[in-house]
Amino acid sequence: MGEVLVVAEHLNGELAEITFEMIGMAKSLGGDINIALLGGTDEMVNQLGAASNVYRVDCGSDYNPESYSAALKAVVDAKSPQVIMVGNSSMGMDMANTLSVQNGLPFAAACKNISGGGNTTVEAGLFGGKINVTSDLGAGACIVTVAAGSVSADEGRADGSPATENIDMPATAGKVRFNKVIMPESADVDITAKEVLVAIGRGIGSKDDIEVADELAEVLDAAVAASRPIIDAGWMPKSRQVGKSGLKVKPKVYIALGISGAPEHIEGMKSASTIIAINTDKNAPIFDVAHYGMVGDLFDIAEELTEALE
Repeated sequence: MGEVLVVAEHLNGELAEITFEMIGMAKSLGGDINIALLGGTDEMVNQLGAASNVYRVDCGSDYNPESYSAALKAVVDAKSPQVIMVGNSSMGMDMANTLSVQNGLPFAAACKNISGGGNTTVEAGLFGGKINVTSDLGAGACIVTVAAGSVSADEGRADGSPATENIDMPATAGKVRFNKVIMPESADVDITAKEVLVAIGRGIGSKDDIEVADELAEVLDAAVAASRPIIDAGWMPKSRQVGKSGLKVKPKVYIALGISGAPEHIEGMKSASTIIAINTDKNAPIFDVAHYGMVGDLFDIAEELTEALE
């Protein structure tokens, strides 16, 4: 396997978790791991101890598709990596599509596994994870976007002092101008930061009955999350949604109350360390990914759990 280039992603002066997840995935390929740090800071370099080299391009601290794509192309043209990894985010897809066209490179999106040894082979999930597709990208250079949650971010963190090299920023036409980043309204709770989540689905029945989940969450020092039907019904804010169109979470414990387990939801919570499912339907797909399952009335079980924990 030739050189692997991981494109670091950052926002508001902080490296994104996907950066470390990609580094962890790159480790499985063996060899040196090199980082393209576009518009980053010295502090970010200090966090990239798992890398052999960090290639820096001064293209501005705020993402601009024109300048960042030009900066990435400059790194790729100078270093000729075999595999270029970017996050499967709006920013990553932006740059990956552009570079693929400019340099005529094969491109695979939303990859969750990669292997080398001659040709580069990637695995990606389609249709909400219902189908796994394996693609052979050949022995030449290629671009892959990595799906969040495919590898633990801890695998990409390490102490060390990578060598740094500055690469000149090429001239651009200046057709795109950065204005400002508009952040979403702050959520009442960051469910991605909680170690325990109590998630509710359609089986909760009504908005008033969410109280049973609130009570269980309180004794567990947990947050209440939800599947998409709950959000679509307006019973909880979008910031609480787990799933493909919501947030991907990796708590130590995920308790699913009345969630059937649609592929779109499972994609957002399957990385939890321990999954406990409670549902009246013994054939619910959620039980296929659960470590522990209980078939029965969620209200009776949740209330008994709450009383026992109190």
